[in-house]
Amino acid sequence: MRKKITIIGAGNVGATAAHWAASRGLGDVLLLDVVEGIPQGKALDLLQGGPVDGFSNIVMGSNDYKDSADSDVVIITAGLARKPGMSRDDLLAKNVSIVKSCAEQAAKHSPDCVMIVVTNPIDAMVYTAFKVSGFPRERVIGMAGVLDSARYRTFLAMELGIAPRDVNAMVMGIHGDNMLPLVRLANASGIPVTDLISAERLAEIVKRTQQGGIEIVNHLKTGSAFYTPGLSAVEMAEAVLLDSKRLLPCAAYLEGEFGFSGCFLGVPVVLGSGGVERIVEFELTDEEKEAMLVSESAVRGQMAATGL
Repeated sequence: MRKKITIIGAGNVGATAAHWAASRGLGDVLLLDVVEGIPQGKALDLLQGGPVDGFSNIVMGSNDYKDSADSDVVIITAGLARKPGMSRDDLLAKNVSIVKSCAEQAAKHSPDCVMIVVTNPIDAMVYTAFKVSGFPRERVIGMAGVLDSARYRTFLAMELGIAPRDVNAMVMGIHGDNMLPLVRLANASGIPVTDLISAERLAEIVKRTQQGGIEIVNHLKTGSAFYTPGLSAVEMAEAVLLDSKRLLPCAAYLEGEFGFSGCFLGVPVVLGSGGVERIVEFELTDEEKEAMLVSESAVRGQMAATGL
């Protein structure tokens, strides 16, 4: 029996995630949205790509959560997107009610699913989904680190003039300006980037990574990034659906790991069929610990603002 993926929100991120999920043949895809006709039309358009791309899984659209029943993975992308001049925090008040409703309905109809939250501000929205779903922490995960690390790896590869896939680098902490792109562990096929790139240039790349989202928002003017956010969510979903034990940076609920408890922060986790199978801890430098404390403070402020 094929796996089932429900994607809530048929906007740019949701529709793009549906595209990636279908193209990878991960299972049957349901695109769900409150606006009548939008998920149905986009799903039908995507389904008709099957003969060309070679996938045979079902893609359908719906406005009814009943059609999402028994999903293996639910990806929540619903919510307002950033526009120029807006921070991710500016979206919190409006998006918390949207994500709350999505998580409640998803949990009701798919009580055994793994929930992946993409809506911004991600660290607060995944906390919202965690609180209202009643799911164990292993099955509610925020997508941020995969996206931020992809941006970081891209910028490093551009600087080095090499294939992005040969760059290994990770971003931890909040999905925001205070995120922590790890410099000392970044490498190009095992060669430390600190041996290849000047400290001054690395600092510029770190800054560009931290502002990677707003850079795209300022270009688009009427929306935010969607190709790589959608793909990043599907990368996580694939690890769950295939039980592939991928080690990926995700927003996970911490219970003492790295010295933090009671909040979601981006950390390296092993993803498998049960969601977060374990959080991989390692020793941080004093500077990195300080950066994580700044992230924690910002996240706790967002958590308080949700009212949950």
